[in-house]
This record gives sequence, C-alpha cells and structure tokens, in this order.
Amino acid sequence: MTLDLPTRPAGPGTAPAGLAERAAADGVRFLLALFVDLVGKPCAKLVPVEAAAQLQEEGVGFAGYAVGAIGQQPSDPDLIAVPDLATYTPLPWVREDLALVHCDPHVEGAPWPFAPRVILRAALERARAAQLELQAGAEVEYFLVTRDAEGRLVPADGKDVAAQPCYDARGLTRMYEHLTGVSTAMNALGWGNYANDHEDANGQFEQNFAHADALTTADRVITARYLISVLAEQRGMTATFMPKPFADRTGSGMHLHLSLWRDGAALFPGAEGGLSGLARSFMAGVLEHAAGLQAVLGPTVNSYKRTGAASPRSGATWSPRRASYGGNDRTHFVRVPDAHRIELRGADGAANPYLALAAALAAGLDGVDRGLDPDAVDGPDLPPTLLHAVDALVADPVVAGALDAAGAEVAAYVAGRGRAEFLEWHAAVGPWEHDRYLTAF
Repeated sequence: MTLDLPTRPAGPGTAPAGLAERAAADGVRFLLALFVDLVGKPCAKLVPVEAAAQLQEEGVGFAGYAVGAIGQQPSDPDLIAVPDLATYTPLPWVREDLALVHCDPHVEGAPWPFAPRVILRAALERARAAQLELQAGAEVEYFLVTRDAEGRLVPADGKDVAAQPCYDARGLTRMYEHLTGVSTAMNALGWGNYANDHEDANGQFEQNFAHADALTTADRVITARYLISVLAEQRGMTATFMPKPFADRTGSGMHLHLSLWRDGAALFPGAEGGLSGLARSFMAGVLEHAAGLQAVLGPTVNSYKRTGAASPRSGATWSPRRASYGGNDRTHFVRVPDAHRIELRGADGAANPYLALAAALAAGLDGVDRGLDPDAVDGPDLPPTLLHAVDALVADPVVAGALDAAGAEVAAYVAGRGRAEFLEWHAAVGPWEHDRYLTAF
C-alpha cells in the first residue's frame, strides 16, 4: 500500500524500529490499532504481535459504516487503518502485554477524507506551506461517577459534597490511586504531567501534560481519555468527558492552548512583552469565526447546557457565553495568560481534538492572512444551541473549509448529524415537561 501521509520524528515513547521489533522488546503480545470517528469514538482492532509486521505493511481493515460517524455506507469499501509508527505507546498500566498505535484510515489506497486524523494532517500541511507549525496544549477535564442504589448518577466519591470543592486536598487524596496511576502513565510516556487537581464540581478532575505539536497533542488527548476511562473502570468508577453531566454543577471543558512557531522559534511573543501582531491577528481570526467554530468545539446537545448554564452550586460556570478576549481572565472565549500562547476556552469534553485543532488553526490563519485586529472584531454571543451552531458552521466557509480540507464535504455531514441529534433530543419527553405541564392546564 502506498502511504501518502508523512510520519513525524520519533519522540519519547515512540517506535523508531518496526512494530514487531518494538513490541518484542517491550514484551507486548497485542497491539490496539486505533483511530477515532468524527464523534471521537475510539475504534480499534486487537492485533497479535505475530501479525505486527502485516499491520505495519498492510494496515488492518474495518467495515466503515459499522464504525459510526465516518462518512461511509454499508456498500462502501473497507477502511484500512494504517499505523503511524511514531505513536507506538506501551500500556502496561492497562495490561502488561498491551500497546497502542494510532492509525490513519485509508480507502482504496488513499487517506480517507472523513477521518479526523487525516483532516488535521491536511490542516497542518496548509500551515506548513506558509512555514508555520501549530503547537498545542490541552486541558482534559472529566468526572468520576457511579450510580447510587436508585440508579441516579452521583460522584464516585461519596464524601465529595462541598459546595466549593475545587482544589480540595482531601478530595484529591481520596482519589489518590486513580490520579497517581494516570500521572505515572503520562510521565512514563514522556508527556510531562505537571499537575493533577480537583476541579470546580463535585467528582470533577483535571490532569495536565506539556504542550507539543498539534497532531501529537490530539493523539495524546485520545490516549488520555482511553487511559483515564480504563483505569477508572478498574476501580469500579466511570470516567465521563460529557460536557454537563449534572445540571447544578460546573461542566467539563477541554481548553486548548495555541501558538504558532517557525523553524523552532515562537512567533507569539511581541517585542515589548505582549503578543506579537501575528498573534493578535491569529486571535482575531478565532474570534471572528467563533460562531461556526463552536459547532466543532461543542459538538453535542449537552455542550450548550454548559455554555448556556446559570451559575452552579460553586458560583461560577467558567464557560464563555460571548466571543470575547482578555488577559489572565477565565471568563473569556479567548484568554491570554502570557505572551507565549492564547487559551481557547470554548471547547468541551465532547470535542474531537483533531477537528477542534484543525478548525481553530484555519480560523486563526484567516485572521493572519487578513491582518485582523481583535479590538475591531465585534465579538458575538456564542450559539445558544447545537442547531444554531451547525447553521453557523455551514455558513462559515473558513471553518467548513477546514473540515473539508482532506477532500470531502465533511462540514455538511457533521452539520446533518448535529441537526439530527438536536431534533432527536427535541422530540424526547422527560421529567422537566412532566413537572411543568402535567397539571398546568
């Protein structure tokens, strides 16, 4: 099979040798050949080490329609998941004989344009043509939950009941085994885990790792979700990245820290300690395209219960409502913590990291190309629902073009699925309506 996608230089935890050789050296008996669909569902086949050379040479096949949201019908040819050897990741914390490798789906020898990893690669190639590289960091927030005797969703830690539990040392200590297990895995893989904290809601946590090139960071978000989920299950808990699992508590974001580089030099710091003109134009592009961008950053009905929430028990939602920007101020859509990066705070735990980074990059580069000034951008309110967001996406040629960059009409496909999800939710009848209308007339 001819591979059209460039591989990345090997880094910590990667595989400079072949899959079979590296697996044998690590005592690995099985490989998860993994990719995600447009929703972010992790899809994989378990490949024995005896077939590792075949996996490397030929990839492994999937019935694409069965995968889910990846642009195929039952009659279409197989998706062939082609491994990126630089992503080889041993997973002894899950199983001592297991490793993972991220893959690029192909169809009939060509990269599949509906595959999120392929879409991000296309976006990064466009930036590379301008000699620009996107560096990204991601803050992965999640809840650890379980069900009580009545079947209600509750925090897994029954003692986590404070109105303002953020940074609580006792809550951290009660979840010590889980948090340190994830941290140990991240650091062993060379990710540079530098902090683990209890977030603003009961049962909510965040585990941070160092920034890297955008594709590496997106891969690490997917690997982190997998690790966190599996390690939580081993301890009888469910880890959820759902944006708003509890109506009265803060939701989960996936804040993205973005910067542009050229030939190893950071381009965001300005001459006088602030942001450079290029950085300000990049930020202005993100603000200009915020409405369409939000359909990618908040891709579910539940996402808009986070951004549109009233104040929860803790007193703050920490989620933006308008396309505003500011300094070290966590109420904005774009926060500027220092001169080295901007923090995009619109994304939530449901966001597909490949699509989110591709769309944000396209929006920012449009601002650079047009020399936009963030102070001249009339920051609109963010879309109030998923339906409004997907309409804005379709109407925005820059954001839609980022999703379509690999050669298919992905934006229209994503918008169609979003509309269908909204209408399915709208058609459901639940307790809110029973409480409000049952005896009202």
